[in-house]
Amino acid sequence: MGLSSRMGELERAVMDHLWSAEPQQWFTVREVHADLSASRDLAYTTVMTVMDRLARKDLVTQQREGRAYHYRARASRAEMTAELMGRALDDFAEHDRRTALVAFVGEAKQEDLDALRAALADLERT
Repeated sequence: MGLSSRMGELERAVMDHLWSAEPQQWFTVREVHADLSASRDLAYTTVMTVMDRLARKDLVTQQREGRAYHYRARASRAEMTAELMGRALDDFAEHDRRTALVAFVGEAKQEDLDALRAALADLERT
């Protein structure tokens, strides 16, 4: 399934929690539930279901340790965003990538354009 599937609000909250941690840090459902339930009424089993769903969508890595599963984001937020953008170009602009990129840049905010220019300049220097 991967990144092409949209995330629901609770899936996004779980991913935000995982992305806010140290890279490659593992979490139990109990740890994520404790964090998320501090600001909302949320059942432990709901968080467990959401984290399992994210694993099936290949957005998180799931690893069993003893009786509990541990989870971490499969990739950083930036890496997943780049993957999503690449897949969109592959899926929808296979024969006309240039036009699709120009249309994307035409809709970009000024700060995004500045970041893109800086990134391209960095790539050219290496």
